[in-house]
Amino acid sequence: METLANLESFVRSAELGSFSEAARRLALTPAAVSRNVAMLERNLGVRLFQRSTRKLTLTEAGEAFRLAIAGSLDDIQAAITGIASDSGEPAGVLKVSMAPTFGIMHILPMLPGFITRYPHIRPEWHFENRQVDIVAEGYDAAIGGGFDLSPGIVARTLAPAHIVAVASPAYMSGRVAPTDPAALAAFDGIVMRSLQTGRIRHWTMRDAAGVERAATLSEDIVVNDPAAMREAARLGLGVALLAVPDVLPDLESGALVRLVSRWYADAGAISVYYASRTLLPGKTRAFVDWIAEAFKRDRLAERFAGSLGT
Repeated sequence: METLANLESFVRSAELGSFSEAARRLALTPAAVSRNVAMLERNLGVRLFQRSTRKLTLTEAGEAFRLAIAGSLDDIQAAITGIASDSGEPAGVLKVSMAPTFGIMHILPMLPGFITRYPHIRPEWHFENRQVDIVAEGYDAAIGGGFDLSPGIVARTLAPAHIVAVASPAYMSGRVAPTDPAALAAFDGIVMRSLQTGRIRHWTMRDAAGVERAATLSEDIVVNDPAAMREAARLGLGVALLAVPDVLPDLESGALVRLVSRWYADAGAISVYYASRTLLPGKTRAFVDWIAEAFKRDRLAERFAGSLGT
């Protein structure tokens, strides 16, 4: 019978097209991964890869074998990962991706309670302004909005992702507050250039009745990070369109005020994303359920809803 190490080395090398990349994923050396695959080929009596200096290419037999075992291997790995620790609790490294501002402000404060409840789970949380490939990059979960639901990825909705217009009280002092999104164009604008597309994002806002208006800010200050937009608004440099979670503490403290409060832009939903498996690892299931319960307990879906503004 083949060892799990040989099968896992083969499947990850096939997915990533490289012994080196597979080695990084598996925390092995490239030589060890190559040796495991060679042993598998020898035991099966077939060549699974065509090797070159640039990349690995599956042979016809290799592709057939990968298709035959990939799903089963995922289930075996999930079962192994989901096996409880000696104390009967989920265990293992929990690798999660989330946006820096949102994650630090709203998810990180949940960590002490999670660790207390699941002491054998070791968090490895990455704070990054990008959409990760959950499967290819080895993440257990990701929290954010707008992820592509590629095959094998599922999303559990947590809250709406609404965008609202904000400015500092000092900036608005002496200025007439706008009553319509179109009037925002008359103010100094703080906007963001997307790291992915290189374009500046402009929004269309709506009210509770579903009426829509363009909210085109002037491009007076351009940054590439939501936290920088929020700070620029706090400094009194102009008006910014930001997600409610990113500015909620400032709105509650009065450091920022909401403009055209009946209007918001809908950016979809904030969700927790994870790989769909027949046997979801216990650590991942524990995290997903914990986060969903925390959002419900703290009424974050309601607090993040720009549609409830007055």
